[in-house]
Amino acid sequence: MARVCVLLAEGFEELEAITIIDILRRAEVEVVTLSVQGSGLKVRGSHGVNVEADQTLLEAASEAWDMVILPGGLPGATNLRDTPEVQQLLKKQNQAGGKIGAICAAPIALGAAGILEGKKATSYPGFENELRGATYVADRVVRDGNVVTSRGPGTAIEFALELASELSSHEVAQGLRKGMLVETPP
Repeated sequence: MARVCVLLAEGFEELEAITIIDILRRAEVEVVTLSVQGSGLKVRGSHGVNVEADQTLLEAASEAWDMVILPGGLPGATNLRDTPEVQQLLKKQNQAGGKIGAICAAPIALGAAGILEGKKATSYPGFENELRGATYVADRVVRDGNVVTSRGPGTAIEFALELASELSSHEVAQGLRKGMLVETPP
């Protein structure tokens, strides 16, 4: 069973985070939520929804992950970009060839870590210039090597299903798509 972490920084986009967590758990992926700032587990989303994380990033600093996933939202994405421990985790994951996923504005944290160099990537409109080293693509979900990026709340289900396909199997992702009545893209 694949094991992933979803980083929750103050101001994360609730729809993206919960969609990712839910769909990956349906795909029988072990999902651990990590609060990024401070030592507490309670993290407030960009729309005032409080979520209790499973662990803090500091508690999980030495753990290995099959994928590190960053939901967007503001100021969540800038908090991810500006937190040294997040940058260290991203660089460590990338250097080990591990998978990384980021949606909405969160790919700016990947740009800051130098992870997008020479890769195609996408983000929420207006953040293209912060994807340092990337070739910007306006597709809804973009996979290039070990990195998967997506555009925003409206693409969260597609993004999560792509991650499920990557972490579990294409068949599992297709079964979830069918069971949740998600239309197949044209």
